[in-house]
Parts: sequence; C-alpha cells; structure tokens
Amino acid sequence: MRLNEIDYNDSVPIEGYGPGFFRIAGERVDGPIALFPSGVKPWGGYDDIATLLDMADQVDVIFVGTGAEIAHLPADFRKAFDDAHIGVEPMASPAACRTYNVLLSEGRRVAVALIPV
Repeated sequence: MRLNEIDYNDSVPIEGYGPGFFRIAGERVDGPIALFPSGVKPWGGYDDIATLLDMADQVDVIFVGTGAEIAHLPADFRKAFDDAHIGVEPMASPAACRTYNVLLSEGRRVAVALIPV
C-alpha cells in the first residue's frame, strides 16, 4: 500500500477536537469556531451569521457542525445563506471536521462553522 502525506498548501486543517474545544495548527481553541482556508475565527453560533457571510467570496460551501449530533439549522440562518447563494450543510461536528479536511486537501473552496461536542 502506498501512503501519501496530505498537502493543505497554505490552508489550516483541523487536527483534533474534544469536549468544548478544537485543535487547530497545534493550538487548542475553545468554544465555537469558524474555519476558512485563510484561518480560524471565533464564531458566536447561529446568531453570528455575519462572521460567515463576511468570508462568502472565499467559499462555495460552508459545513455547519451542530455538535455531537446532527441537528436542523434555524430557518433564518439557512435563509441568509440561500439568499447569498452559498451552500450550507449541517452535520455532526466530528463529520464536519473530517469532511472539511478532505475537501480542503483537494483544494476545494470550503469553510466550516463548528459547535464543540
């Protein structure tokens, strides 16, 4: 079997997560975060749509990690992204971390907004 090291170019992948935190670039980041190819930002949860929309020109889709379990996104949250023509996909935070890293390694224009497990 041939194994290849993953190259993220200048983007920052998610290295790990645990109760209440994420590990990004060797640093522990507590609480909800938004991660774009350009870096990490604090995220205020579903009421903080502006943080995600401010980076809309950099991404085609935003994965929303809803915590330990998948949950529906609030209607006004989803509508804001529909109006901006940005795909938004809810999933459990562990799945959102993995999906973000895979698509980031492929050079895709993705972001993730995460609520900790």
